[in-house]
Amino acid sequence: MEISLKDKVAIITGGSRGIGLEIAKTFANSGAKVLIVSRKAEALEAAAAEVGNGCEWMAGNAGDPETAQAAVDKAIELFGSADILINNAATNPYAGPTIDVDLPRWDKTIAVNLTAPLVWTQAAWNTWMKENGGVVVNISSVGGLMTNEIIGVYDMTKSALIHLTQQLGAELGPNVRVNAICPGLVKTDFAKRLWEGDGEARVSAGYPLKRLGETSDIANAAIYLASDASSWITGQHIVLDGGGLVAFRRSFE
Repeated sequence: MEISLKDKVAIITGGSRGIGLEIAKTFANSGAKVLIVSRKAEALEAAAAEVGNGCEWMAGNAGDPETAQAAVDKAIELFGSADILINNAATNPYAGPTIDVDLPRWDKTIAVNLTAPLVWTQAAWNTWMKENGGVVVNISSVGGLMTNEIIGVYDMTKSALIHLTQQLGAELGPNVRVNAICPGLVKTDFAKRLWEGDGEARVSAGYPLKRLGETSDIANAAIYLASDASSWITGQHIVLDGGGLVAFRRSFE
C-alpha cells in the first residue's frame, strides 16, 4: 500500500530528534508540508535541514499554551492549513517510586505529557480542524498499560493520554480523528539510559520479536494513522512493542 500525505500540513511537537524527527522525515517524504516544534532553535534548524522538502521550524515549549496557538497560526500562515497534529513532545523529570515524587516534578510531567496534548489539540481544533477536518496522533507509551517501579509517574500520564485519546475520538468525529501510538522501548536518546550497555540485549530478549524498536517503526504507524488509509479508525491506541506486552501478561498466566 502506498500512503500519500500530498497537500497535507503536519505540525509535530518534539520534532527535532528521535521519534518526532523520524515522523517529520517520513511525512515530508510522503508529500506533506511539515512544521516541527521543540525548545532549541539550533537543533530545530539542523533537523529541518535533515528533513528537507521545505520543512519549517518554530522554537517553543510544548507545555506553553501560547506556543501551541502560535504554531498552529504559523502552519496556516506558511502552508495554508493545519491538517495533522502529532503530539509527540514528552518529559520524564522524575525516576523512582511514585509515592516519593515531589510536586514540582509531578506537575511538570502532567503539564507536558497530558495537558499539552489537550491544549495543542484545542488550538488545532478551534483554529482549523473544527471547520476543515483533520487528524490528531498522540504518542503515548506501552507503559501506560502497566505499572513500573521506576517511571510510574511518566507512565501514569501516558495512561491518561490514552484515555484522552478515547475521549476526544468520541467527541471530535466525524471530521476529526484522534488516535494514539504506544511504543515499547525504542532506541532514542530520550530512552538511552534504558537500553545502553547490556540493556538492549536484556530487554529485547523478553520481546517475542527479539529486538528493540526503531524510530522508523513508530513513524510508519504514524503515517498510517495520519492518512486516509485509516479513515475508519478513531479513539484507538496501537501498541508497538515487539510483542513485549503480551509476553509480560503471559508470564502471569
